[in-house]
Amino acid sequence: MPIKPENKKLYPKNWKQISEYIRFERAKNKCEFCGVVNYSFVDKITRDIKLEHEDNVVQIILTVAHLDHNPSNCDYANLKALCQKCHNNYDRPHRNHTRLNNKNKGVLKLEL
Repeated sequence: MPIKPENKKLYPKNWKQISEYIRFERAKNKCEFCGVVNYSFVDKITRDIKLEHEDNVVQIILTVAHLDHNPSNCDYANLKALCQKCHNNYDRPHRNHTRLNNKNKGVLKLEL
């Protein structure tokens, strides 16, 4: 996942090296959840390997997920190399919770 500009200051200066180690050395260029190979082309639905020019094909790009959703916590046990699909699936509950909290900011709660 691209780093949002407002979050860039939360990452350590050597984030690029940490990210490369997690993706290429530890994970051996594969998603640590589903095992799909980095830079391969797969069908959007079935995740079968495809050729680049076929329909409904996406290229896999590994990202590094912070399991606790804290970008300043770069302990290797807190980091996983994930494909876009696994990263989004992992982050979905956290994003939904954050969205709900942001939506309710400033709203008074009445207990009856």
